[in-house]
Amino acid sequence: MKIRIKFQKSGVMKFVGHLDMMRYFQRAIRRAEIDICYSEGFSPHQKMSFASPLGVGITSDGEYLDIDVNSTKSTAESLAALNKTMVEGIRIVGYRQLPEHAKTSMAIIAAGRYTMTYKEGYDSPYTYEEWKQVLKEQFFDQDQFVILKKTKKSEREVDLKPLVFDFDVTEDDNIGFSLCVSTGSTDNLKPELVISSIYEKLGLTFDPLAFQIHRVDLYTKTGDGQFLSLGEMGEEIV
Repeated sequence: MKIRIKFQKSGVMKFVGHLDMMRYFQRAIRRAEIDICYSEGFSPHQKMSFASPLGVGITSDGEYLDIDVNSTKSTAESLAALNKTMVEGIRIVGYRQLPEHAKTSMAIIAAGRYTMTYKEGYDSPYTYEEWKQVLKEQFFDQDQFVILKKTKKSEREVDLKPLVFDFDVTEDDNIGFSLCVSTGSTDNLKPELVISSIYEKLGLTFDPLAFQIHRVDLYTKTGDGQFLSLGEMGEEIV
């Protein structure tokens, strides 16, 4: 039986890296007495996979963990049992059964929505209206937005426009940005790369410490090309 767990990550837990989160959930699932399946062999391990590793310092309302279980209680009971084991900064908000032959979230992920907001003490170089005009001129009015993407082994030119599905300026408590970008094993675009590239085009110095990045949700793409939240797949267990 396949289960998808959705959780939020906030507060000091944003500083916990991916490998430590894996170990944390392995222990939490045991403490919550979830009847998880184990692999066979000399060193059995829990059958679990995360949708997409979250960078250190990033908060999230849409993290996903897929597990295989032998049996399960209801969604409500499982949520309660898991949340009893959680530390402050981690909250389980979804527990749904997937179809038996469903692919893992890691295999089907297509996009992620993020916000990037200026932290207190850091000033935006432009007002909200000025940013709207800047994005129009520098990004939306351009046929391409080509950058030099550097990795540990190489560097290559990449057009970011096909990888950015939605992009806007926000103005709540502070000025920020809302982006929906390609996410997954093939074309994985970090939102900060988009903003830092805009800064570079404008001749501005980008300070990654100036922003709080928040992952809103992760999506797969349906047969008709629409984005569907990973948390809306499957069914709640009654």
